[in-house]
Amino acid sequence: MSAPRQIIMVRHGQSAANLDQTLYNRIPDYRIPLTEQGIAQAKAAGEKIRRQLDGQKVCVYVSPYLRAYQTLEALGIEDLVDRVMEEPRLREQDWANFQNPAEIADQKELRNAYGHFFYRFREGESGSDVYDRVSSFMETLYRHWSKPDYAPNTLLVTHGLTMRLFCMRWFHWSVEYFESLNNPGNAEVRALVTREGRYALDIPFEQWTDADPAKTVMDAPDHIW
Repeated sequence: MSAPRQIIMVRHGQSAANLDQTLYNRIPDYRIPLTEQGIAQAKAAGEKIRRQLDGQKVCVYVSPYLRAYQTLEALGIEDLVDRVMEEPRLREQDWANFQNPAEIADQKELRNAYGHFFYRFREGESGSDVYDRVSSFMETLYRHWSKPDYAPNTLLVTHGLTMRLFCMRWFHWSVEYFESLNNPGNAEVRALVTREGRYALDIPFEQWTDADPAKTVMDAPDHIW
């Protein structure tokens, strides 16, 4: 097996902190659970993924966060899973150990002004840090795909920013193009599917501003010298 037929990615369902961000101040981010709506979203995503797998086996890589594991469980595709591997490099972007909502709100404003890819949270990561660990994870994928008994499909159960950065790394998108993209919604599914011998993204990410994958900082309208 040289490469899977498709690489499916799903963002976790709605979490309790998506409704109440004060939870970040008293519960470790990785222990925040899904809501009932989040479980329902994941079940619906599982029906879509089942159709995409079309009875074939899949190898699963899951973020170590509780909401990712609960999403995987709610997908309801256990009968098609060949193997599940916890993959810390697919975790959410680290923002802080315990998040003060007011401080995070201030930093989000700074991030919007500075840029989501390069801005590093004071106690956490930048988008570029996540990009680096996603790149490292891809090297692991290539090694796994070289095994003759690897399943014909790959599934990543992860987070919105991580999904975008995985695609950025895979398709060699520029930083400027990445900055134009929105995260997928809770439990939204994207897939890299083979077309004429190459992978293509089945559903593009929504953009909040116009940009193309080849746009670079040299094409940005404002330069500060």
